[in-house]
Parts: sequence; C-alpha cells; structure tokens
Amino acid sequence: MSTFLIVDDDLASCRTLRLHFRAQGHDAHIAHNAAEGLAARGKVIPDVIILDVRMPGQSGLDALPDFKQAFPGAHVLIITAFHDMESTIQAMQRGADDYIQKPIDLDELDAAVAKALRYAHSEVQDALVAFPEFPGNNPGSMVGRSRIMKEVFKTIGLAASSSATVLITGESGTGKELVARAIHRAGANPSGPFVAVNCAALVETLLESDMFGHEKGAFTGAVVRHTGKFALANHGTMFLDEVSELSHGIQAKLLRVVQEKEFLPLGAKELQATDARVIAATNVDLANCVRDGSFREDLYYRLQVINIHLPPLRDRKEDIPDLVQALLARINREMRRRVWRIDPHVLRCFEAYDWPGNVRELENALMKAVALCPADVITCDLLPEQMCSVSAPLRKSDKPETQWRLRDVEKVHILRVLESTGWHRGRACEILGISRPRLRRMIKEFELVPPPDAPPDDIDLGANAP
Repeated sequence: MSTFLIVDDDLASCRTLRLHFRAQGHDAHIAHNAAEGLAARGKVIPDVIILDVRMPGQSGLDALPDFKQAFPGAHVLIITAFHDMESTIQAMQRGADDYIQKPIDLDELDAAVAKALRYAHSEVQDALVAFPEFPGNNPGSMVGRSRIMKEVFKTIGLAASSSATVLITGESGTGKELVARAIHRAGANPSGPFVAVNCAALVETLLESDMFGHEKGAFTGAVVRHTGKFALANHGTMFLDEVSELSHGIQAKLLRVVQEKEFLPLGAKELQATDARVIAATNVDLANCVRDGSFREDLYYRLQVINIHLPPLRDRKEDIPDLVQALLARINREMRRRVWRIDPHVLRCFEAYDWPGNVRELENALMKAVALCPADVITCDLLPEQMCSVSAPLRKSDKPETQWRLRDVEKVHILRVLESTGWHRGRACEILGISRPRLRRMIKEFELVPPPDAPPDDIDLGANAP
C-alpha cells in the first residue's frame, strides 16, 4: 500500500482521485490549496503528491520546491487544465516527476504513478546498482578490467617510454584519442603541448595550412602569417586522427616530418624543425589502403612503428560497469547532477546490446539519461529505444538442461511465468501455486528485476496477497 496526498481546489477531482486510489488499496489524503497541503507535514508521509497548478493563494508551480523540501521522499505529479510549454518546463526544472493534463486520463495517471512508485519499495531499492564516484577519478583516464584492455595499458606504458611513432587502430568511438593522450601524459614531455588534428575535417588546402602553417601572401586570403600545428606541437605530441583521409600530397610532406623532423610552411623558403612526437589514428585498415594505392606504403611503415589496436566495446563487455562508473562521474560533474544508481535491467540491456558506436555511444546514452532523469536512478525508459529492444537473456549454465541444478530450473521457470503474465504477481502466484510473500523471496533470491513497464508489486494485489 502507498500513501497519496492530493492537492487540488477542484472538489470533484479530489473525490474521484481518492476513490480511484482507495479502490487500488492505497491510502489517499486531500488538501484544497498549497498551504493546507504543506500543513500536512508531520501528519502524512506521502509516497506520491498529486499537485494542481492553479489554486487560490500559492500556485502549484510556486509551491513545488516547498513540497519537495517538506516531503523529501515523495514523488510529485503535476496536474493542470492549462497545458502549455512554459509551465511544463518550469515544473520539470523544479523537480516534478511528471506533468499530466486535465481532464485526467486515469490510465495515463496510473502509468505515471507506477513509474514513480517502481523504485520506492525497499526490495527494489536493494536491487538497484550504485555507481558512486571513486576517489581520484581522472576525467581523461581509461578504464577496463578485461584481459585485452590490460594488454593495451601495458603497450601504452612501453610506448610512452620511447619517442617512436604510434599508430592507433580501432573502430570509431573506441577511444583512440584517449590512448594518444595517455601516451603523451606518460611520456618524456607530459607538460608539453598535445595538439590534435582531424585529418577529415578540412579540405586539402586548408588542412595543409593548418598542419604546416603559411607565410603572409602565400595564397589569396593569406593576409597574415599563420603558425601551423606542427610548430605548435614542438616539444610535445602531434595527434593525427583519421590519418587515412590525407591526400597523397600531404602524405609526402608528413613523411618528411616523420623522417627528418622538419617541414616547409606554405610560401616559406626555409625549413622549420620540430621534435613533436607523431601519433596517428585510423578506423580503417591502412594495409588495404596501401594495397589499393590510396595510402603511401613508406608512410604506413613509418607511422606504425608501434601499433595499438583498441577492441570494440562488444568484445569487452566485462568493462561496461567500470566504464559506466567513470563516465557517470564525469557526466555528473559536468551537469552538476547526482545520478549514481542504475536499474539492473539497464545493465542487462547494456550487456545484450552490440554497441556499434562503441564507448562514445555508451557515453551519449548515459549523458541523455542523466539529463532527463527526474531522480537519481537511470531506468530503461531513459535510454534510446534500440538499446532496450534487445533483452538480455537469462544467464544459464553451459551444461545441458538435464544437468542443471534444481535452483537453475526454478529460476528459469519463475522468470518465464513472470514474463508471460507481464510481471503480474497475483496471476504468477496462481500459476506457480505459491503465496505472494514466497514469490517475493524467490524474486529477491534469484535477483530477478522487473522490466520498466511492470506494475509495482502493491498495485496488482490478487487472491494470493498476504
């Protein structure tokens, strides 16, 4: 049973909502203005507050922060007959969990209530996964406990101790620039400049000027002398991302820089020297580019003195919890939020998803979830649809079913029954022939977590209720 506080000056609406919630087995209290609702503090401990916007005296929007402070554990649902964008924005910014227009659609209200109550019960709270910020987290650090990432970390350590050129390969979004920065920080000149160039971002003429610089009057529009990135990277690191996109002309100039540590700015007559360490990255197979003639073979071998390959996220899913923790720490700092908990069903979706966009896609998904999260728990409804459309299978033993333990069989069967009933505990109890308290114990014992659209345990009370 949950407790509701309905704050609305519409008497008919109050009576209707009270009858509706009481019919579901909940306790409902009524107040007809903000002051009366706030006066209930100490007398009523609501799980959900239904708050109208336009009332005599203080409006619901103005009183919303006061209700959040007076009832810190309650979820607030705003209702109004005057639905407009500005009010919606204000309500969500001030801490409302949802915004519902009058006349109230009871199905919509029940869905909002179910969503608000889903994480209010102790057994569900215990199942949530917390990702607190760990001390000393470096926003630019790489994380991973998988064997393949440990090998990457070892190679970074060895590569950083020399000045050899490094070629970093891997799919887009795997974190190639992070590797380059890690090599720079662990190298001989960590205080020197780290200069990054996206070789695919500019047309050839602008890219050549950007990389090597130009003299005044070198071409139309060159009204001042421009210092190139290689000059700026002197005593530091030059990172060339998407190096496969370079034209043959710039490849030839780059080869000279790598071999001779010198370059010629556009329009200049004298060579300039640089000791910048060159680190290149690509998401394509440069060996194939050499074979089809689009990339110089001599430059290819000069760049890949040391090769570091970053695996796609789908090949190191055991790193997802560490990545989530590190990314959440940075996102929370940047957005000034404190969203540290995640529904275990979200993690199962993460494990089942193939991550075509790799770590960058995971970062974007978490950033969206934190930005739209009304509380401190990331749930599946905050994720992109394609991530939740893949349901992670229940982990089973690799043994054939005839060799399963009884516990494994029970776990699989209970989950199948729950899924077949849409997680309606009453109907599941009838099928399984067990009491609701026993079903609760088994759900907790087997660590079964309901999907986002499952009804809360106290809403579908049936014949087997305690």
